[in-house]
Amino acid sequence: MPAPRRTGRRSLLVTSATLLSLALTAPAALAAPKPSPSASPSVTPPAAMSTVGGARLGLPGTQVNLATGVPVLPKDVTARSWIVADAESGEVLAAHNPHWRLAPASTMKMLFADTVLPKFPASTQHKVVPNDLLGVGSGSSMVGIKENETYTVHDLWLGVFLRSGNDAVHVLSSMNGGVDATVKEMNEHAEELQALDTHVVTPDGYDAPGQVSSAYDLTLFARSGLQKKDFREYCSTVKAQFPGQTEKDKSGKIVRKSFEIQNTNRLLSGTDHDVPVYQGIAGVKNGNTTNAGATFTGVAERGGHVLLVTVMHPEKSEHNEVYKETARLLDWGFQAAGKVRPVGELVAPKSVAATAQPGAAASSGQGAESTSGGPAAGKAAASAPTASGSGGMGVALGIAGGVLVLLGGGAFLVNRRWPVGRRR
Repeated sequence: MPAPRRTGRRSLLVTSATLLSLALTAPAALAAPKPSPSASPSVTPPAAMSTVGGARLGLPGTQVNLATGVPVLPKDVTARSWIVADAESGEVLAAHNPHWRLAPASTMKMLFADTVLPKFPASTQHKVVPNDLLGVGSGSSMVGIKENETYTVHDLWLGVFLRSGNDAVHVLSSMNGGVDATVKEMNEHAEELQALDTHVVTPDGYDAPGQVSSAYDLTLFARSGLQKKDFREYCSTVKAQFPGQTEKDKSGKIVRKSFEIQNTNRLLSGTDHDVPVYQGIAGVKNGNTTNAGATFTGVAERGGHVLLVTVMHPEKSEHNEVYKETARLLDWGFQAAGKVRPVGELVAPKSVAATAQPGAAASSGQGAESTSGGPAAGKAAASAPTASGSGGMGVALGIAGGVLVLLGGGAFLVNRRWPVGRRR
C-alpha cells in the first residue's frame, strides 16, 4: 500500500480505476509460547507477552518515547490494546499492550482474505449449495447469500469486506476445501507472517473458545493484505451492488435484481451521525462480537504519511467508541510522524526475514520512557508525549462524502518488496 514515493525506494504504480468504479456502483525467537486451542483472553494483560517486534512491545501498559516536540497521546483512549504504526517503514511509534491475546471478532477476516484471496480469480462463478452455508453461527452478520444462486468470487469478497458477511466467508471456505482446511491454512499463514499471538478456530472471526489474536498481529494481517491490489480495492470500497434472489416480476418474467450494500467501517462510510468520514481513510476492517467487544484496524494517509492503527475492545461503552478512539490515535500519529522515535517494528514474514539483515527498530526503544507498566512509568506519565508507526505499503486516496476520491494522480503506490528494518 502506498505512501508518496520516497528517495531510494522502488515502487510500483497500480491504477485504481476499478476501485473508483466499485465505489460508485456501490523477531520470532523471543515470542511468547504459541497459544493452545484452550487459550482464552484474560481480564488483565499478562505480565509476560510476546516480544516479536521489540522487547518493549512485550511490556504491559503504554509504550512511547518522550521527546521535545512530540505530541501528548490522547487521554480518552480506553481500549485494552492498541497500536499505531507507519505503514511504509514498519515502525511502531506507540502501543498499549499490543501483544495481548484477545478475541478478534471479524477483524480475523483480514487474515482469511490474505490467505484465500489469491486462490480464485474474481470472475470465477460458484453456485451455492446448502452445504456451503453449514456452520454459520447464530446471529452472524450476513450479506444475504441464497442457496442455488450463482455468485462471482468478486461478489463474495464484496460481501466479506463490506457487510462482514459470515455467509460469504463460509461459501469461499467451501470453495477452498472446507472450513477445517481453511482454518489450517490461516494458522499456517499467521505463523509465516510471525503473527504468533494468533490462533484461528473459525475463519470468519465468530466467537469460539481459544480463538485469539492481538493488535500487533491484526496489524501484520492488514499490512500483508494491503500489498495485494484486490484486498486494497475491496477494503476501500464504500458501496456496491450485490446480486439478489432470482424471482418472477409482476409480468411473470424471471429476473434477478441487485441491492446496494455499504461498508460497515464507519470511518470509511460515514453512515453514523457521530462518526464522520476520516480524512484519508482507505480501509481496513471492523468487528464486533459479544466476546470480543469492538475491534478495528484502519489505514489512512495524510501529509505524506500512511498509518495503520488497530484498536481492540474499548472499555468505554459509548456508541461507535472503537472508531472514535481509532480516529484520535490516527490524529496523534499524523502529528507525531517524523518526530517520535519508534518503540518497535512490524516484522516481515519469515520467508523475507530469513534473507534480510535484522532491522534495528526492534531494539530502538530500549532505555526509553514508557507511559505505564514499566520502570519509568511515573516519569513518563508526567510528560506524556508519544509516537506511532507501521507497515509496508502506502495508499494515495482519501474519502469524502462517502465516495472514494483518488489522490496522488488517482493511483496506488505499492512497494515492490517488504521494507525490512528501520527507515534511514
